Amino acid sequence: MALIKSVRGFTPQIGEDCYLADNATIVGDVIMGKNCSIWFNAVLRGDVNSIRIGDRVNIQDGSVLHTLYQKSTIEIGNDVSVGHNVTIHGASVRDGALIGMGSTLLDHAVVGEGAIVAAGALVLSNTIIEPGTLWAGVPAKFVKQIPPEQSRELNQKIANGYLMYASWFKDEENK
Repeated sequence: MALIKSVRGFTPQIGEDCYLADNATIVGDVIMGKNCSIWFNAVLRGDVNSIRIGDRVNIQDGSVLHTLYQKSTIEIGNDVSVGHNVTIHGASVRDGALIGMGSTLLDHAVVGEGAIVAAGALVLSNTIIEPGTLWAGVPAKFVKQIPPEQSRELNQKIANGYLMYASWFKDEENK
């Protein structure tokens, strides 16, 4: 069973039909929407400031979400995929965005709706990634505009895949 821990008077609030892997850790001021999945070894640490997660968000294995005390928060919109081993530190990710494996988002960065952050990218503090764009590199730079239908198709395919994967684990737990 996932570790869900209260701290400083805050207890995580988990939405309906969410899947939390056995060793996921969710601490403090975390509010999560419905149909989310938090995968193995992911840590959502809302001990020093708030983490807000929309509906149908998947936070994949080994990812860490944290903030700066009294300075930054995390806001993640709906239908967002956060790849394996991602670090999000006090950043905002808008609806339908995809955060690639091993990437890092630093404080006050904003990833626009339907944007893609490539695997391994480092998004520096205060960076604004426009909606529907692809960013890659260290530090991350604009690569190209993505047609909205292509972005939506890719991001929805991944988000829907993770809804399906979570259902497999929920089915096993209900046996």
